[in-house]
Amino acid sequence: MKNLTVEDIVKVTNGKLEVGKKETVCESFCIDTRKIQNGDIHVGIINEGKNGGEYYKDAFEKGAIGCIIQEIEITEEDKEKYSDKFIVKVEDTLKALQQIAEYKRSFYDIPVIAVTGSVGKTSTKDMVASVVAQKYKTLKTEGNYNNHMGVPLTILNLKDHEAMVVEMGMNHLGEISVLTKIAKPTIAIITNVGTAHIGILGSRENILKAKLEILEGLQDNGRFIINNDNDMLNKWYIENKLENTITFGIENKSDIMAENIIDKEDGSTYTLKGLNEKIEVPVGGRHFVLNSLCSIAVGKILNIPMNDIKRGIETFELTKKRMDVSKISRNITIINDCYNANYDSMKAAIEYLGKIKDNRKIAVLGDMLELGEFSKELHEKVGEEVVKNNIDILVVVGKEAKYIKQKAIEQGFNIDKIVECDTNEEAAKNLCNIMKENDYILFKASNGMHFDEIINKIN
Repeated sequence: MKNLTVEDIVKVTNGKLEVGKKETVCESFCIDTRKIQNGDIHVGIINEGKNGGEYYKDAFEKGAIGCIIQEIEITEEDKEKYSDKFIVKVEDTLKALQQIAEYKRSFYDIPVIAVTGSVGKTSTKDMVASVVAQKYKTLKTEGNYNNHMGVPLTILNLKDHEAMVVEMGMNHLGEISVLTKIAKPTIAIITNVGTAHIGILGSRENILKAKLEILEGLQDNGRFIINNDNDMLNKWYIENKLENTITFGIENKSDIMAENIIDKEDGSTYTLKGLNEKIEVPVGGRHFVLNSLCSIAVGKILNIPMNDIKRGIETFELTKKRMDVSKISRNITIINDCYNANYDSMKAAIEYLGKIKDNRKIAVLGDMLELGEFSKELHEKVGEEVVKNNIDILVVVGKEAKYIKQKAIEQGFNIDKIVECDTNEEAAKNLCNIMKENDYILFKASNGMHFDEIINKIN
């Protein structure tokens, strides 16, 4: 395997080597000086008006072997002081980070699976990576490190890996186009097209267009996997019928399908249609059945034996704050799904809570952000889901969540079973008075609502 060197970095970024040796090997990259480890290369990104390159001395003091900077002048004194390090000056450090990642990607002839979608990107990525890891040493996106900085940093973590699963997020048109051309996937996945960022993009049609950008980087003979139960993707597939596309679903006829689904509180089981294979999914909710079908599609493409695919599904671990189920005192079950929220993920989480039997069900729901002019309508639709799924108690927090409450009441929900709160502290105090033994409590809101504050206070 070819090593990435300072000389390579200077070449691909058209940068200037201020100090250091061209032959120095570069293995680990970091954009946050607080997280620098020995041997790292610090990339000083300009973000929110702050130039991370200003902290290059701190990076060196913490063990960095090199820094990539822009708009920073290095004195002769510092060149002498850090002569055992290297400093490369570039025009744009973010673009340089992406260029270096794209170059490093070219070293690897391995399966690269890229995952995007309005809902379920992270959980699908986790499950797919678990399946792929049954056969290959696999690198995956950590957490939801899925943006214009996170994707390049994931690729730059490639070492002796034999496969990579990378998550791609976006807020605007054109963003996934950049990421997929860096990652150059051999398998591309769209989990669904919903309403996330609709306030920015303006329509679900534009969201579909943004997600389909993932195909721009798909390699020759690459495969495209889509959720055929999603209305937008189903319509696109019917109209396009690309030969390299594999579909999965429960409702619509697809290449990979589940039947005889049995939902349980702690998971689901089903039979893979057309095969005498029983699949066990360790997390509850129909959306995780869909995730598993997607993972099976990936496993089949990579010729992973079915027993290994099943093991990967059964043993996968969710990234924290995604349907993170835990117990607190009095045998109360907490369902922490508060990393982010849009209508589609709200609906899925409420449906999961609604399937709980013989226990009181409390939904603590907060604002969904970035919905723009669609905010009132989509919060009202969440209120309809609360009623439809027979939730026992509704707690709403935030300015927009009031529309959840209003629609729930309009649909017949008992007003005496609703608690409206302005702050997380108020919600925590009310919950402490409401909670009873054996309750199930769902927490769901956009990350900006900081619902962890409520969970921490009631624990």
